[in-house]
Amino acid sequence: MIESPIFTPCQIGPITLRNRTIRSAAFENMAVDNAPSEALFNYHTAVARGGIGMTTVAYASVSRSGLSFNGQLWLREEIVPELKKLTDAIHAEGAKASIQIGHCGNMTHRATCGEKPLSPSGRFNLYSPTFTRKMTKADIAQITDDFGKAVDLCRRAGFDCIEVHAGHGYLISQFLSPYTNHRKDEYGGSLQNRMRFMREVITRVMQEAKDDMAIVVKTNMYDGFRSGMQVEECLEVAKELERLGVHALVLTAGFVSKAPMHVMRGAMPLKTLAYYMDVRKFWWLKIGLHIGGRMVIPTVPYKDAYFYDTAMKFREAVKLPLIYVGGMVDKDNMEKVLGSGFVAFQMARALVHDTDFVNKLHNGELTRSGCKHSNYCIGRMYTLDMRCNHCMNGEAIPAKLQREIDEAEQRWQ
Repeated sequence: MIESPIFTPCQIGPITLRNRTIRSAAFENMAVDNAPSEALFNYHTAVARGGIGMTTVAYASVSRSGLSFNGQLWLREEIVPELKKLTDAIHAEGAKASIQIGHCGNMTHRATCGEKPLSPSGRFNLYSPTFTRKMTKADIAQITDDFGKAVDLCRRAGFDCIEVHAGHGYLISQFLSPYTNHRKDEYGGSLQNRMRFMREVITRVMQEAKDDMAIVVKTNMYDGFRSGMQVEECLEVAKELERLGVHALVLTAGFVSKAPMHVMRGAMPLKTLAYYMDVRKFWWLKIGLHIGGRMVIPTVPYKDAYFYDTAMKFREAVKLPLIYVGGMVDKDNMEKVLGSGFVAFQMARALVHDTDFVNKLHNGELTRSGCKHSNYCIGRMYTLDMRCNHCMNGEAIPAKLQREIDEAEQRWQ
């Protein structure tokens, strides 16, 4: 019997994965006081035990100013020992350990990040909502240095791979996009100028990575709205990242503050999102969701492998390894992606639904994830830990939320 390409080893830079599956950097919201927790340890260890080739710890901020959630990791010296326990446990299960690093830019508040939020142009961020401060060149140099220091810290914590977040409307993406970058200096204007911050960060990251860590970059194929980055400019960004020597790209799309559902597809479960929010902190947002939530977070139809057609344009344009992400829930599409020249693929919701999914796929127990795309896990994620509505361990789901879940599951099946 011929082994499926899913379960053959693959090379990404200096590291070899036991198979071509990667847990994508979907935010877990499992940190406590911006430090590793038992829940974070247990989840990623379970994913590794479940057969994944590499699991990615999500969105760790390179500095306090880049934090957007209390349940998010902040990379600093005192958390290295706990991170090392996590990577040791992942390695003991036969998987590689990756961590996504980034900075949220304007997607935060002073109470979370400790200062007025930073942004390329200092404009009001309606999504948060908050006023922001335009980054000075000294700020740019400091954040670039923070990225470099984060790589060294992650090496000492035992990570095999770093994923730099340059998409979804976070800080690097904010510099790239004309929607958020209105600077008049050498960091704004032309695409070459808008790529300058990204070039400086990636150059520093590659220097710190040396020859023993894989460096992949999550980058947009489009922002998802007219005034943002389109495919043509994003292709130029991909070519620039190839020139900078990164080991692979993770191709994604969407902009958290403008087109969030391009990232995940389907509908945001607004009742779930509002229900779990702390009314004392987010009363204004709960009201806004009830009044015009669907206008602010419009639905983008879900289908399996939803980024495939666009990702193929990037596969044709660059030679470096590409990692597919987006709607990977069934074996046929996984093999189709790998057969089209992608080195590996990422998935998250299938592994939130079942941490043993890869093993079950491998032993023939199933060929498709049981995830039904209600996005309950996403709506819950912004306040509590990311959890599937089918895996609640006895925790009751209110009836009005269950109705929302049922409607979504019927719509996207």
